[in-house]
Amino acid sequence: MEKTKIVFLPDGKSTEIDSEINLLEAAKKVGIRLESLCGGKGTCGKCRIIVESGAEKLNPITKEELNLTKTGKFSQDLLDRGYRLACMAKLEKDKTAAGGQVVITVPLESRLGAQKILVEGLEKKVPLNPLVNKYFVELPQPTLSDAGPDLERVLNSLKRIKNFDDLEAGHGVLSQLPEVLRKGNWKCTVTIWNDRKIISVEPGDTSSRKYGLAVDIGTTTVVGYLIDLNNGELVSVGSLLNPQIPYGEDVITRITYCMQNPDGLERINRVIINGLNEIIEEACSKANVKREEIYEITIVGNTAMHHLFLKLNPKFLALSPFTPVLRRGIDLKANELGLKTNPEANVHVLPVIASFVGADTVGVILSTDIYREPELTLATDIGTNGEIMLGNQESIEVCSAAAGPAFEGAHLAHGMRGEPGAIEKVSIDPETLDVEYSTIDNLPPKGICGSGIVDAIAQMFMAGVVLRNGNINPEIKSPRVRRNKNMLEFVLAWENETEKGIGDIVVNQRDVREIQLAKAAIYSGAKILMERRNVREGDIKRVYLAGAFGTYIDKLSAKVIGLYPDIPLDKVKSVGNAAGMGAKQALISKEKRLDAEEIAKKTKYLELTIAPEFKDEFISAMYFPHAKIDRFPSLRKMCEKLPGWSETLK
Repeated sequence: MEKTKIVFLPDGKSTEIDSEINLLEAAKKVGIRLESLCGGKGTCGKCRIIVESGAEKLNPITKEELNLTKTGKFSQDLLDRGYRLACMAKLEKDKTAAGGQVVITVPLESRLGAQKILVEGLEKKVPLNPLVNKYFVELPQPTLSDAGPDLERVLNSLKRIKNFDDLEAGHGVLSQLPEVLRKGNWKCTVTIWNDRKIISVEPGDTSSRKYGLAVDIGTTTVVGYLIDLNNGELVSVGSLLNPQIPYGEDVITRITYCMQNPDGLERINRVIINGLNEIIEEACSKANVKREEIYEITIVGNTAMHHLFLKLNPKFLALSPFTPVLRRGIDLKANELGLKTNPEANVHVLPVIASFVGADTVGVILSTDIYREPELTLATDIGTNGEIMLGNQESIEVCSAAAGPAFEGAHLAHGMRGEPGAIEKVSIDPETLDVEYSTIDNLPPKGICGSGIVDAIAQMFMAGVVLRNGNINPEIKSPRVRRNKNMLEFVLAWENETEKGIGDIVVNQRDVREIQLAKAAIYSGAKILMERRNVREGDIKRVYLAGAFGTYIDKLSAKVIGLYPDIPLDKVKSVGNAAGMGAKQALISKEKRLDAEEIAKKTKYLELTIAPEFKDEFISAMYFPHAKIDRFPSLRKMCEKLPGWSETLK
C-alpha cells in the first residue's frame, strides 16, 4: 500500500506514514518536538498544528478536540481555520492508498522550547573519598627467565602500593591489556573501583584524568554534573528536557504507556539512555574531557524514573499496594546499560524509599544533612508528586502528595513549562487591578509557568479577586474580570501584549481549582507528618524548598496560598537541585554512599491515602490560606483587610 507523505513547515522536513500513527508521532520521526503535556491523550491542547493542504486525507475532528473547545484550551475558531491537535489527527484508513501528501505548519507556540533548567543546588563540603582511584605503576618487562602473565605483573606491582586483596578484572580490561602494556613501555595507570575491581588500564601516567558524572533524572528535566574525582570540583554541566515527555507528562502516564504497549518499556528506556548519552557528550565537550575518562556515574530519580532507567517493569508501582522491584542501591556496568563512557565504568543507582518516594528524595536528605542535624527540618521537593520530609538525626518521616502537574504549568488554560516567554512573576495593584509581570528572557508572554501561577493567585487573593474558598469574585467591576463560556476568568495580559497568535492570557476558575488541589495536597502531607510526630510550627527550625519550583517561587506568595505551614520566612530556604547534589556527594564520598543506604532503610514512609485524617485536612487546606485562619497567624491581619473577608466559611 502506498504511504502518504507528511510535510512539516516551515522546517521543510517530511516523512511517509500510514494510518497507524498520528501526526504527533510523525513529527517525532523527523525530529520536530511538539508540546504534549498529556502524553498524546488530547486533553492539554498544546500540540496544535495547522493543516495547509490535504485535510481531506485526515480523520474528522475528534470528540477530544471538540471537548477542549468547551474548556477554553481550544476553540471552534481555530478549528475553522484549519487547526488540529497533532495527537488526534491521523490518516483515514481508506485514504492512504491514494498516496499524495498532507502539508502542515507547526506554529512556534506548539514547539517544545528550551526550558529553564535548574542545575544549581545547595553545596555542602564533603571530604573527598571516591570509590574510583588511579595508580601509576612501572612493571618489569617479561623475559625468557621471567615470562609471567601480564595480569600478574600488574597485580604484583599494585601490591607494592597497597595491599589489594583479590582484585578482579573483566573481559573488557583483559582483552586490551597486552597492547596497553606494550604501548606504554610497561608503564601504565590502573583504575580501580572500590578496591575490588580493575575497570581500566591505560598506557603512561593518566592519574590526573579521573572523572565521574552525577545525574538527576527528573520527570521533566535531566541534569548531569561532570566532576573531577581528583578534587571533587564541578567541571561542567549537561542538561535537557526528559526525552520521555512525549510518552507522558507524568509518571503514571508513562507507566500506563509501558503497560499498554508491548515495546513501551523498551522505547522509554531507549530514549532516556540516548538522552543521557547526549548529556555525557555535552558535558565532556564543554570540559575537553574524553568520554572514556568517566569511570563512575551516580543516578538519582523518583522511583518511576529509577525503574524506567533500569528497564524494570514499572507496572506494580501504579497498582495497590504499590511495590517497587527493589529498594537497595545497585551497581551495573556502563556498557550493559548502553551508556557511552568508559565501557567498564560503574553505574551506581541510589536506593529508593517507596513506590512514590525515590532516590531523588534520598538525595535531598543526603545533601541537606537533615539526617545529621539535631534540629527539626521540614523539606519539600515539589513536582507532579510532591515529596515531603520531616525529621532530624533521630528519625525521618516522608510522604508523597499527588500535587498533579499544575505547579509545572500543566492543566492550566495558558499554562506552560518554564520556557522563554513564560510569565514567572506577577504583581497586581489592589486598587486598580493593573497587572505587572515579568517573563523568562523578557520575551512577549506566551503563557504562565508554575512560579507565575502561584504569584498570580496569591496576588489575586490579596487584591480580593479570589475569595477564601477559591471562587473568583463576581462582584469585581473591572474589564479584567469577565465571564467566558460560563466561567469567570481574570486577564493577566491582553492580546496586544502577548506573543502573536496567543491572545489574552488569563487565569480562570478552573486554574484556581487546580492550584487549590495541588497546594492542599502538599500542605496536608506536611501537617499530617507534623501531627504524627506531635510537633508544631514553632518546633521546626528550617524549611527547605527543593527543586526548580521551590527555587523560583516567591516564598511569601507560597505562604499566602497556604502551600506550607506558617513558618517565618527567614527560616524558609530554597536549596535548588538538592537531589542532584545528593548524587554528587554519593559520587565523591564512599561514606555518603553508605549513608544513602541507611537513609533508605531507616526513613519511615507514610501512605497518605490510608491516613484517616487526610480527607479532613485536605478539605480544610483547600481554602486560602486555610479554612482555619488560626493556622496562619502571621497572615491574619492581612486577611482581615481583604474585601468581603469573613471568619465564616462559605
